[in-house]
Amino acid sequence: MKLRIGLALVAICSLPQLDAKVTKIVIEQRESPAFNGQSFGQAGQFETLSGHFFGELDPRDPRNALITDIQFASKNARGMVEYSATFALSKPIDMSKASGILFYSVPNRGSGVPSASPEGHVSLVSGWQGDLAPAPGRQTISVPIAKNPDGSPITGPVIERFIDMAADSTTLEINTARYTALYYQRPATMDTSKASLVKRAAQDGPAIPVASKDWAFADCTKTGFPGTPDPTKICVKPGFDPAYSYELVFQAKDPLVLGIGYAATRDINAFFKHAEKDDAGTPNPVAKQIRWGLSKGSSQSGNFIRSYIHLGFNQDEAGRIVWEGTNPQIAARQLVLNLRFSVPGGAAGKYEPGSEAVLWWSDYEDKARKRPAAGLLDRCKASNTCPKIVETFGSLEFWYLRESPNLVGTDAKADIPLPANVRRYFFPGTSHGGGRGGFSTKTAAPPAGCLLPANPNPETETTNALLAALADWVTKGVEPPPSSYPRLDRGELVPDTNAALGWPKIPGAPSPEGLVNKVVDHDFGPNVKYTDISGIIGQQPPAIRGTFPTLVPKLNADGSDVAGVPSVLRQAPLGSYLGWNPTAKGFDKGKQCTLSGGFIPFATTKAERTSSGDPRLSLEERYKNHAGYVAVVKVAAEKAVAERFLLRADADKLIAQAEASDVLTGK
Repeated sequence: MKLRIGLALVAICSLPQLDAKVTKIVIEQRESPAFNGQSFGQAGQFETLSGHFFGELDPRDPRNALITDIQFASKNARGMVEYSATFALSKPIDMSKASGILFYSVPNRGSGVPSASPEGHVSLVSGWQGDLAPAPGRQTISVPIAKNPDGSPITGPVIERFIDMAADSTTLEINTARYTALYYQRPATMDTSKASLVKRAAQDGPAIPVASKDWAFADCTKTGFPGTPDPTKICVKPGFDPAYSYELVFQAKDPLVLGIGYAATRDINAFFKHAEKDDAGTPNPVAKQIRWGLSKGSSQSGNFIRSYIHLGFNQDEAGRIVWEGTNPQIAARQLVLNLRFSVPGGAAGKYEPGSEAVLWWSDYEDKARKRPAAGLLDRCKASNTCPKIVETFGSLEFWYLRESPNLVGTDAKADIPLPANVRRYFFPGTSHGGGRGGFSTKTAAPPAGCLLPANPNPETETTNALLAALADWVTKGVEPPPSSYPRLDRGELVPDTNAALGWPKIPGAPSPEGLVNKVVDHDFGPNVKYTDISGIIGQQPPAIRGTFPTLVPKLNADGSDVAGVPSVLRQAPLGSYLGWNPTAKGFDKGKQCTLSGGFIPFATTKAERTSSGDPRLSLEERYKNHAGYVAVVKVAAEKAVAERFLLRADADKLIAQAEASDVLTGK
């Protein structure tokens, strides 16, 4: 496989520059000055430009040919596939004060705005997710529908799961494009005998078929069953039972060519980085001002970055590198964007793909799945377009998003080494994306549907420092801090049993045993290119061929993770900061509460903790008084600054917050 990739990339590098590019930019709004006229350090005031860009792709170009179904997209008179997308760009009004960095922030489900910085970075966002409906403030892209050569619809199986519906539900919306506002996966036929609906009393319980005569593609909210025909909804006679989950499988039609989102991102970055003007003569507003491209993306958009690099899109149509540096944040999987009938807004729920592909930066032989050695960087290494990578993630990514194989593979027998261009940093004891931060003994309410209070442990300040380190690495050649993450060879990754974790028995608290979301070996059929998570799904629901060892970070005496780069709050803890949180009620009661971590506060005094039997030291025993707590915060902050895991301004802010906090003040 690696030989084939290498030969293909040699062929790409020998091709002449093909006419696949951004053809037009349209600036529809200019705000100058932006950000309420605020001035940002040496960069001064910024302006924001927003509008649409239009592009075209040659489906014969090997750089584009790996986009699933691009050969079935409509083409213009020159045989090119067209698309259009939104963008917004912020830049210093005085471009002589710009840093030379184009910083691309990958929107998450369309949410993304450009920013301003004292350093003078040009900031860019753009649409890439083609199943999103246009809306004010949302970054979107319009991509073609794939059709058979004779114009007939392309069809394929899709699946939708429903849980925790209201007790009186008669009608549910088909929303296979979950987390989006565009329902594009519609049944090819409304004949229910050509589809299936089953219900289950438990997540892995037996499927109980619902007879085709007892449900309909229809709306039953105004009239009784069988209701008013509607391809966007289903209803059941006599209604949905919330004690069950329901699984709908049907043949959908007219898939969007969603993988174009990768190429559009490549091309808009390359345009602003290199072009002087578009085909109509509209000038590039930052022409000849950009030396380096950097990017960041969190969660879904971090997965986008991983897949974008793996599929070779960091090489533009002229063979140049697009991003010299990137930061995929809290991203444990590859993005499900390049499969037919993809659902890029999904996560890691039942039947959802994303962990089937290559997950590791270095080459690793996936013997458990009988796949040859491969890594996320194979294509960019062959074209010499690999970026410098700062990878960051927290505890929740292990517990719910299946981070484990990224570090130790599918057999979990040894640590996979990192390449020289990758740094990895683990944020111990954090929820997905981190918590609200601050220093307070007042607990937040549990996240929706979860049992334990929300985890306040933040990631923001550490991320700020690591993004600055990434910029220095790219522009100045200054090495970032050494990688810091849990390792198997140090005993820092273990199974999710109380004994292996070292879980302290906290009175009244649930334990994490058995909560991890296991890595599953899905079989979606023979036409999926599993290494690339591309191609055509032929089987829904997928067959489950087995599960793989799924490890999590070992815990300390407080029940918080060991290893990694702890926040200042984690170093001056007020309780146990957890990457897990059980679901409080409903169909998934007792399972991991998806993307939420939990928090269990310490007792204030020794008397309180001994009375309850809590094995964890109280606040009083740890810090004595408020001044003692502030002193610990100061030491932790200064240490983090010295190690380049905290910026000076953020350290001063955190120290001031600790001084103003209610910790051991008696308030």
